[in-house]
Amino acid sequence: ALDRAGRAMDGADHPALLMVDCVSSLASMPFEMDAWGVDIAVAGSQKGFMLATGMAILGVSAKALDHMEGATLPRTFFDFRDMLAANAKGGFPYTPPLQLIYGMRESLKMLFEEGLDNVYARHTRLAGGVRAAVKAWGMDLVAQSPELYSDTVSAIYVPKGFDSNALTSHAFSAYGLSFGVGLGQMNGKAFRIGHLGMLTDVMVLSGLAGIEMAMADLDYPITLGAGVAAAQDHFRATRAASLQSAA
Repeated sequence: ALDRAGRAMDGADHPALLMVDCVSSLASMPFEMDAWGVDIAVAGSQKGFMLATGMAILGVSAKALDHMEGATLPRTFFDFRDMLAANAKGGFPYTPPLQLIYGMRESLKMLFEEGLDNVYARHTRLAGGVRAAVKAWGMDLVAQSPELYSDTVSAIYVPKGFDSNALTSHAFSAYGLSFGVGLGQMNGKAFRIGHLGMLTDVMVLSGLAGIEMAMADLDYPITLGAGVAAAQDHFRATRAASLQSAA
């Protein structure tokens, strides 16, 4: 969809900039800034890069920089010109987060050692396993169609009459597992399972087993182990297919 939006804007010679929030996708799912005509991409350190929070990551096109030169509103917090001038000398216009910079160096090393195509494929497999579990539970994803699915996080509606906040709270207090709560209109209605970063099949299965136990404790209408079994079937089938393809 992003590539079509970029082409449509260019085809209409529209002056607007295409700005993309890729916080939850960069380094976990394909993102081609130049090919898709994205002018400003905003990401963070805490998702696909597997770091602590605190580092903003910006990609800026030549078109966006041209717009910057003609912009007249005052800048009181962040100015690309200050950043570019400092970067040209190998520095920052403020105290840099050195621990995150060193961490980013290691994260990039890990990502490139695995290979980005392999990273993307692994996230697709993990997401598929989670979605298989959700189906086995008889629950619904908030994303209503496959083109809206994310390979990094799945938001899941709880059955009517249940409180998703009570579920995530119980999972944490009883089993030491932290799941995302529903945000905004989804508060109390949905919870989130993150499946991004340096995760493996078995790590995802442990999380699914934990949330299943929490649901069983709260009398959710599920069969204990059904979601885990569905995810196991998915992981075994896709692993066999990937090994066969590699051979």
